[in-house]
Amino acid sequence: MQNTKRLRNYGVNIGDFSPGVLNAITDVPGVKVGHTTLSDRNMQTGVTAIIPHKGNLFKEKMIASCHVMNGFGKTTGTLQLNELGTLETPIILTNTLSVGTAADALIEYMLKSNPDIGKTTGTVNPVVGECNDMILNDIRAGFIQKEHIFQAISNAASEFQEGSVGAGTGMVCFSLQGGIGSSSRIMQFSHGMYTMGVLVCTNFGVLKDLTINGKETGKEIFHLHPSYEVKDKGSIMIIVATDLPVSDRQLNRILKRTVTGLSLTGSSLSTGSGDIVIGFSTATKVPHYKLNTLLSSSVIHEEDIDIAFHAVSEATEEAILNSLITASEITGTNGNTRPALKDLLEKYNISII
Repeated sequence: MQNTKRLRNYGVNIGDFSPGVLNAITDVPGVKVGHTTLSDRNMQTGVTAIIPHKGNLFKEKMIASCHVMNGFGKTTGTLQLNELGTLETPIILTNTLSVGTAADALIEYMLKSNPDIGKTTGTVNPVVGECNDMILNDIRAGFIQKEHIFQAISNAASEFQEGSVGAGTGMVCFSLQGGIGSSSRIMQFSHGMYTMGVLVCTNFGVLKDLTINGKETGKEIFHLHPSYEVKDKGSIMIIVATDLPVSDRQLNRILKRTVTGLSLTGSSLSTGSGDIVIGFSTATKVPHYKLNTLLSSSVIHEEDIDIAFHAVSEATEEAILNSLITASEITGTNGNTRPALKDLLEKYNISII
């Protein structure tokens, strides 16, 4: 992942399942991720785009679902996504006050490649998620413009940066610099091998709660430097992608199990935290236009689903920790600074193994 030192480079391996080649959400075939990063003094924000497949998403929709652990969030598109069980646009992540701009840009992007939208067929359902980056970013300034959403989509690739980039630029996680992280797990079934991928934008938690593979690293740092801790005012967006053949109901059950990976890092889902999961499966493409034949799709047996539960938990935990260990210290609006976990580990000679 672009020569970044990640969690496994520190000797920490989460769980029992093997990761994919990239250990990222883009190990799911066809999935790509792109960023636009805006980082300059009081401007510490950005956009992250998740592209489910390279085709026309409006014409060939993905099986999808959304799960809300704590609803202090401002997403768009999730109501229809859960009602119909399909995703028809890229997923855009940005800061809280830029959700409207992102939705407008995503609609414009979809209209360009689909001249039938709003004329001979219905409208389009843009899916946008957010976290609040106001500690490091002057969120009232409205730095995010439509062009930044278009850039993030056009930048999408299999390999992408993690840490304080894109939508994660101004985020604070466990009182440290947060950001974008990703991980994946390979799932072996009797009927084939599949991938579970997770991408997170982390903006939650207090320092004392940070736990790395069962080790209370946050408490160790806090005892050395308690002034680093700040009040938890954040959220997390979790994006799950898989090529496992599932129904939207089964996918929703899988999304709910991200909470186990989240909690293992030390989250308590505080009252002001928007903890939201959006997921999709690439196994089945649902045509927009009605065919003259019945639709058919394969789904796993319910007895197989525990493997997916385990895989998504592991991938979520590691994605969160990757977002922390790859982040760099940022000084933003009002001189606010959040230290990077990797710097503190080196400064205080702390081992996370």
